[in-house]
Amino acid sequence: MRAMQLDEFDFDLPAELVALHPLPKRSASRLLHLASDGSIKDRRFSDLPELLSPDDVLVFNNTRVLKARLLGVKQSGGKIEALIERVLDRYHALAQIRASHAPRPGSSLLFGADASAKVGAAVIDRTGEFFRLRFAQPVMEVLSEHGQTPLPPYIDRVADAADEVRYQTVYASEPGAVAAPTAGLHFDAEILEKLAASDVQLVRLTLHVGAGTFQPVRVQNIAEHRMHRERYSISETVARTIVAAKAAGKRICAVGTTSLRALEASAADGSVRAGEGETDIFITPGYRFRVVDRLLTNFHLPKSTLLMLVSAFGGIDHVRSAYRHAIDHRYRFFSYGDAMLIERVEQP
Repeated sequence: MRAMQLDEFDFDLPAELVALHPLPKRSASRLLHLASDGSIKDRRFSDLPELLSPDDVLVFNNTRVLKARLLGVKQSGGKIEALIERVLDRYHALAQIRASHAPRPGSSLLFGADASAKVGAAVIDRTGEFFRLRFAQPVMEVLSEHGQTPLPPYIDRVADAADEVRYQTVYASEPGAVAAPTAGLHFDAEILEKLAASDVQLVRLTLHVGAGTFQPVRVQNIAEHRMHRERYSISETVARTIVAAKAAGKRICAVGTTSLRALEASAADGSVRAGEGETDIFITPGYRFRVVDRLLTNFHLPKSTLLMLVSAFGGIDHVRSAYRHAIDHRYRFFSYGDAMLIERVEQP
């Protein structure tokens, strides 16, 4: 496979197609169906149950988004914004920090809007772009009391009460993400009930999405890019279900790129394995998929690692054509936007 360049994953997107708010009804989104031969059909997300067959396996990511954005000040009084990347233990966390001048190890930070109830945190050290903090109170309590929903950077507004509900899947149960697995935002109770009634197997794993999902690729040769590590967990029951379905010729459909990355990372030896782990898997065109046959996903940012992943899955030319179609037909893009169902292209 030749070295691919970042500009090959660029495209022009009219600003008005970026979805800044969710639709009133989760499952009211549109669904672009991209077949393995490159053919495209415009559907509704509510059509999904009829596009799956009995005993196909639909794999969801049940991570729950933390209220991971904290506003505060440094000792000097300068304003800061912290995005908690990972809760390490009861009192410690890794965070990205935005400030006019980066805080130094040994310095103190104060978080919270109420001056009489601010919570202190000490900067222990820094590795790359991440600061290790020790909070004076349990981290999860601080986030619950003072945190905000961490909307993506391209949604340039303050998160409101509606976002606390809608930037979360209806089946989210395992706290730990700083970004939503957005393909799952389209599902509501009605769709899940229809899928279960049609004998589609619904299973859940966990991958805690990190802030790295929003980090731009800063190199032209994409092979030089390095992904952030993210934690995942797959139960014995889920692993057995997927292995049995593959053996029986049933299709595995990943709900979102996060579910796909967890499955493919766990199957380094060719078959899904149960357990917990961390992955920095970077999927680009030329990757040979071991597990996933179909991918349900949203429309992704230009030059993003997620666009590279879907290009690897559906074929570069097919995905480019699908994105041009989506723009021409006014689909809504990114986290609160519409969805795609992509059939995997077999590698030669």
